[in-house]
Amino acid sequence: MLGIVADGAVDITAAWRADFDIKRIPINVHFGEKTFIQDVDLSLDEFYKLVDDKSNPFPKTSQPSPHQFVEFYKQNFQPGDTILSIHITSKLSGTYASAVAAAEELKGTYNVITFDSLGGSLGVGFMCRAARQMERAGKSVDEIVSHLQSIRDQIHIILTLETLDYARRSGRVGTLSAALASVLNVKPIALLQNGLVNMVEKVRTRKGALERVISLGRELVGDKPVHLGIVHARDIDSGSALLEEAKKHFNWKSAEMTDLSISLAINFGPGTVGLVLYPAE
Repeated sequence: MLGIVADGAVDITAAWRADFDIKRIPINVHFGEKTFIQDVDLSLDEFYKLVDDKSNPFPKTSQPSPHQFVEFYKQNFQPGDTILSIHITSKLSGTYASAVAAAEELKGTYNVITFDSLGGSLGVGFMCRAARQMERAGKSVDEIVSHLQSIRDQIHIILTLETLDYARRSGRVGTLSAALASVLNVKPIALLQNGLVNMVEKVRTRKGALERVISLGRELVGDKPVHLGIVHARDIDSGSALLEEAKKHFNWKSAEMTDLSISLAINFGPGTVGLVLYPAE
């Protein structure tokens, strides 16, 4: 059976991880001198408790090292296995490069095929689900990779942030101008496109920002059939409201909602809510 691996910046529902047998290599989370391993000794709830304690340093993340990838592959798979390793955009993280280095080190023992999603979050979660569904339908790994390449630039992720503080500190968000950062109480909208996250608009109210997320999505996909995803960073009420509203505006084939991973919550901040649109065949 084909092994499928994602990373800690990928959002995958618990049900998908079980139903589609998707493994997720954790990221490293740093609070000052203390380092935690996501999902191993740091759950989502524990992460937010640390964030809420203002005496703690601002959190940072680091990608899994090539050595961590090698050990992860060895722990989860058998020699001779083929592994499709799908990762967050290489333009924002070194995770993909670590996977490539690990794949090279294991060459001849494991057949690791690395794939740069040029995306992240639930967009990659949808890719992992599609890969497993295609494999179960009898498609080859080459056919799966070819399909993922063909739809990679048709996946849209639109986020609205509750605060600019996390994005500014993370340094992972492009075109975050000083003027924008200085505006108080503005609700920025970020778009993940071409492998990068860019702030595309600023809206005065939360309600207006959520409405604009949907209208931007409509501009991008129109009436094309999509799989609909909602992600939220500890704001299930806004996530649920966005999901119900999005269902009225899109030609959706399936709909999912899940938590934003620790990695992305650090980069965008608690209260972030997002819309993910994935092309449906």
